[in-house]
Amino acid sequence: MAGPLEGLRIIEMVGIGPCPFAAMMLADMGAEVIRIDRPPVPGAPNPYPMLGTRFDVMARGRRSLTLDLKHLDARDVMLHLCEKADAIIEGFRPGVMERLGIGPDDCQGRSPKLVYGRVTGWGQTGPLAQAAGHDINYLALTGLLHEMGPADVPPTPPLNLVGDFGGGGMMFAFGVLCALFEARRSGRGQIVDSAMLDGSNLLGAMIHGFLAHGSWRDGRETNIVAGGSHFYGTYACADGKYICVGAIEPHFYALLLERCGVTDDAFRDQMNEAHWPALKAKTVELFKTRTRDEWSALLAGTDACFAPVLDLHEAPRHEQNVARDNFIEVDGVIQPAPAPRFSRTQAGVHSGPATPGQHNREILEGWDVPAALIERVDGASPASRAA
Repeated sequence: MAGPLEGLRIIEMVGIGPCPFAAMMLADMGAEVIRIDRPPVPGAPNPYPMLGTRFDVMARGRRSLTLDLKHLDARDVMLHLCEKADAIIEGFRPGVMERLGIGPDDCQGRSPKLVYGRVTGWGQTGPLAQAAGHDINYLALTGLLHEMGPADVPPTPPLNLVGDFGGGGMMFAFGVLCALFEARRSGRGQIVDSAMLDGSNLLGAMIHGFLAHGSWRDGRETNIVAGGSHFYGTYACADGKYICVGAIEPHFYALLLERCGVTDDAFRDQMNEAHWPALKAKTVELFKTRTRDEWSALLAGTDACFAPVLDLHEAPRHEQNVARDNFIEVDGVIQPAPAPRFSRTQAGVHSGPATPGQHNREILEGWDVPAALIERVDGASPASRAA
């Protein structure tokens, strides 16, 4: 079955982080996404050796076209492709695409309905627009990093999930789809200015509401979901593995105490924050009395809001992930399956990652690039000779 985005044509300028993640999401949902890769430079250092291989999971489901955009013929190809596309997405610093002659004015001049998606760390404007950065830097300016981790150590970054992929890639894909939806109605494209800083700020909407209400105290380990409470957190077990509990609601909390055999009356006053440090210390000792699997046998599947903390190798084998086919194997690589699910137009991974330039001729001819131009940009390429 075709995915819900079947019929959309999207050009992806190859990069790292949020742009390829957004492109993967769009391709998983059935959009035709072609990657514009850079021609390989022999001897150039490669800080990301898995890119362009079968392990480059975020490159799945797309075909690859290599173009050296420093040459005018390649620029002409890009402008021709834009005439056929619904959207182009890129993640370069502001001004890079303009200097290549394929900025919004150039591309939308050839196709007024084109959606031009741009994702950067800081956004297209502002004093930091041209500054380098990574996930941790963007998250730092949201105030949210300040709330993460134990109170007696520096803030703990949540991998690069929030800036790169939550506030970055997912928000970017959402913005591009919003613009495409509007373009179907108006016949006019627009620029999507998506910033990892902006999107990460938005992810903190609930926290800011709590803060304004007075029900959130600024700081680590001072709030229910930030490690302050004894009933929401992770704990070591007898075997050195970990479990987590999140029994916030009183009836879930009561069940947790019952299943764990807790009879200490001190635990009854759940929301008395003055007692949380002492209760947390007691909870630490409680969970050390059994192994992780023993706790799982006692609590898993109940309303105690419990889960074992699995490692990356264990997660694909958990019964819930197995039942929902949450992990798939593509080209021998175990990876997360597309999400979410649809009742009719199921998403899917149609191919593994392409090697750069693997589909040059196929893309150029399929997108009706003039034959003479194809010969100029592709005739001498190694990919073409191999084909």
